[in-house]
Amino acid sequence: MNTYIIAVSIAIPIFIILIGIEAFVASKRGLQINHPADMISSLSSGITNTTRDGIGFGLVLISYAWLVDHLTIIKVEPVWLAVIIAFVVEDFAGYWIHRLNHSVNIFWNRHIIHHSSEEYNLSCALRQSISNNLKFGAFFFIPAALLGIPPYLFAIISPIHLFMQFWYHTRLIDKMGLLENILVTPSHHRVHHAINREYIDKNYSQIFIIWDKLFGTFQPEEKSIPPVYGILRPAHTWNPVIINFKHLCQILKDAYHANNFVDKIRIWFMPLGWRPNDVKDEFLLETTENPYLQKKYAPKNSNFQLGWSWIQFSLAGIFMFIIFYSVGEISLLIINLIGGVLLLHIMSYTFLLDNNKLAMVMELLKFISGCFVLFLLHQNDFFISNIIYVLIISYLIVSMGITIYLFNNQTTHQPI
Repeated sequence: MNTYIIAVSIAIPIFIILIGIEAFVASKRGLQINHPADMISSLSSGITNTTRDGIGFGLVLISYAWLVDHLTIIKVEPVWLAVIIAFVVEDFAGYWIHRLNHSVNIFWNRHIIHHSSEEYNLSCALRQSISNNLKFGAFFFIPAALLGIPPYLFAIISPIHLFMQFWYHTRLIDKMGLLENILVTPSHHRVHHAINREYIDKNYSQIFIIWDKLFGTFQPEEKSIPPVYGILRPAHTWNPVIINFKHLCQILKDAYHANNFVDKIRIWFMPLGWRPNDVKDEFLLETTENPYLQKKYAPKNSNFQLGWSWIQFSLAGIFMFIIFYSVGEISLLIINLIGGVLLLHIMSYTFLLDNNKLAMVMELLKFISGCFVLFLLHQNDFFISNIIYVLIISYLIVSMGITIYLFNNQTTHQPI
């Protein structure tokens, strides 16, 4: 089992406990910081991202190992010093990759999911992308490569660095005194997630706030300017897969409709949100002009609908760990097919929360693809007892039946 899967297996129970503690404290304080459907969407997004990374799906433009082999000038010997350098370089690279994601149209698609929640809580920290499959971040690790910092250190440090960014996604912790000058705190990161004009494009740092102060992107949280969360072009869906590719689809549409060929090309590389004038005038997009008038996305969901979605989410988590523990036991093709079934599963119950009839389409596809994967496992002599086969197929039938029932009896239908 690889380092990432081990780290995730340790981190996930801790995250769940902390999310529970946050919800308990917020309740005691009389604060409403969680919306059930939003939480399900956020946590489901975390499952899609974690599964993608656990399987290792993606294309690396250039690897850090290649940079070390070709660029090392001097090799740092003391392990303790190498660890410190690796962590600082990881954080420096994280700042610039993060800033780039917010600055260039095409790169925003890699990050939009993380900002899409109109709430701000620990669960929204787990809204992570599956649309960043092209990895180019190694370029920002050149300083470490020049010093011969071994790749295995980053294999250990990278997930730790990522998990250390979890705790500050909360509204329950106010400013933290002297730590505000050193670390990224909840106050700093609330600014980063806000869509207020004063806060947009600020506080990109991940662990050490010094990068924002050095490169001119620092903004403290002001008591007189309460943050409003979300994205300027609201997602209007709980489906994390759709949110992941929503911006990319919009760029493709705009490039197609643009009359000027140059605009068709440069739209991908222009600053975030840029659109050709002819497209902008003819194809209007809903944009939040005044954050303080924000109307949060909140389709009506019955208690049965929410309860069923929580059950489906829990099964998705179990499904994810089954995939992890099957890596190496069955072929990569079947692993990826199982991952596809998991995506259909998540799309089904999150579309159901949207009250969107595509939930039934996803359920049908899940049933067909699930049966196909079971057939492939049987053909490849992967041992599953007959009772497990019966239970899985029974679940697929029940899941489809309940989804159809809920959509037809307990939803306020939304257009596709």
